[in-house]
Amino acid sequence: MADLDDRDRKLLTLLAADATPSYAELGRQLNLSAPAVHERVKRLKRDGLIKSIAARLDGARIGRPLLAFVHVDTNNWTITRQVLGLAELSEVEEIHTITGKSAMLLKVRVRDTQALEQLLARIHQIEGITNTTSDIALTSYLERGPLPQEG
Repeated sequence: MADLDDRDRKLLTLLAADATPSYAELGRQLNLSAPAVHERVKRLKRDGLIKSIAARLDGARIGRPLLAFVHVDTNNWTITRQVLGLAELSEVEEIHTITGKSAMLLKVRVRDTQALEQLLARIHQIEGITNTTSDIALTSYLERGPLPQEG
């Protein structure tokens, strides 16, 4: 775990909520100069705490309103590398190996149930996939990445 001070934690929390403010604006909120904020951001990136800064898109507004979680069962663990090839598909947002009844969990966003069915057909074409089970999200109340713990 990284050695973070209170300002680092607050900076990470601010950036996680909205990464668009200038270093000057962030500095006002942190009681730091813009160059000091810039140096902190550079360090946090270098140290791997900030993986990337990206826009979170509205799935419905870009034509993919259906959010689903697909549990993938495999006949062995070596299938994982083949399933990672699904990362090439724009519909696949996340891929996780998990414990429990399934080997993997995919977070996917598609146009409609027909598009989900087509995606599932592609998944089932991968040798070693034995089954999938899908859960469709009705409402998403919170989607975010991890936030730093208070020190």
